[in-house]
Amino acid sequence: MAKADRLARLDERRLESETAYRAALIAALRRTAAGKWGLFDHKPDRASQAAAAPIVEALTELGDEIDDLREQLSIEPFQLHQEFLAARGPVKAHAVGEPKQAQAWLDRLEATTGSVE
Repeated sequence: MAKADRLARLDERRLESETAYRAALIAALRRTAAGKWGLFDHKPDRASQAAAAPIVEALTELGDEIDDLREQLSIEPFQLHQEFLAARGPVKAHAVGEPKQAQAWLDRLEATTGSVE
């Protein structure tokens, strides 16, 4: 019974952390969609990278925490965080800009859940 209670608490903490991650990601995406570059680290601009660094660091720490909880619960890594990490980094010159990419992410999140808080 104690193990079941511990797992239930871990799962509750995972769900709360995933909700917090999603909210933080949506806030960051809205900021980027409004024209603030750096979240996706597409261009080597130190000012935009520095401005986005605390946001990216917070998302990464929370995503890693969620993955640790998921590992303890024997479930797959947090897909939303994996997708975010994969979307970061240099892109080809013809790729869409970060604001458009952020808006596409917001549209996709809204389509999959029905709302973007």
